Amino acid sequence: MSGPPWPWCFPPEPHRRLLVRCGVSDPLAWAEEWRQRLGAWQGPPHPSLLWGLILPLLSSCYSWSGNGGAGLRYPLLIGLNGPVGAGKTTLGRELERLAPSLGLRLAVVSIDDAYLPFEQRLQRLAGNPFGVSRVPPGSHDVPLLLECLRRWRSGEPLQLPRFDKRLRAAQGDRAGWRRFEAVDVLVLEGWLVGCRALGVSALSMAMAKPLNEWNNSLSAAELAWLPRWDQELQAYQPLWNQLDGLWLLRPSRWSLPLRWRLQAEARQRRSSGQGLQAS
Repeated sequence: MSGPPWPWCFPPEPHRRLLVRCGVSDPLAWAEEWRQRLGAWQGPPHPSLLWGLILPLLSSCYSWSGNGGAGLRYPLLIGLNGPVGAGKTTLGRELERLAPSLGLRLAVVSIDDAYLPFEQRLQRLAGNPFGVSRVPPGSHDVPLLLECLRRWRSGEPLQLPRFDKRLRAAQGDRAGWRRFEAVDVLVLEGWLVGCRALGVSALSMAMAKPLNEWNNSLSAAELAWLPRWDQELQAYQPLWNQLDGLWLLRPSRWSLPLRWRLQAEARQRRSSGQGLQAS
């Protein structure tokens, strides 16, 4: 790899502060070390993903886990939040590809693999005006996921449910289990990972403001349903309490994830003749 220590698209000082928070005291030495480690590796299409997110996140996992000193202190659970289409799958693939270069046994999983079984999910979401059978708060089996994580952190192999979007006429259902023999760092990704309930008072105040950017496209029935989603989020708090770190993919323009999602669907149709289903 050639060029500056990190891409010129990053203002040096904000990027330095990010690296310091990730346990990097010397950004120049850090960049040079990664250059040597990567060699001729061909990474993601834009360097900002590599130098601005993938490598800092891996470095933080390396630092937090204790690998820089007395060895691994404990298994790490890292949350990765981002809207649909923001690139979480691409990021996860590259994290898994590069983690072994730091001696990290890293796995990336989606919170949506912990969706409730089909019948329970339909019952939980019955009557919602958005017409969805999965995705919103309340779609997931939080107690099951917490138990899986408890067993993993107690030293057992990590076992997680698997969700198949193709089942039940593309509404999806459970499809067995995944077993990971050795995982030091688990990245849990999803659009609602880390999201906290606003509470009745704060949500009422937000909804009382007319024509906010977030609500002007919602119908009266959809707005009336939001307190239920907010209440459902409360059940996720014990899961978020398990996170050792939380990273947020925030697009510079909110129109970009939709564009990227549509591009991904077009590629999928070209390769298999089928469109992607909402995650």
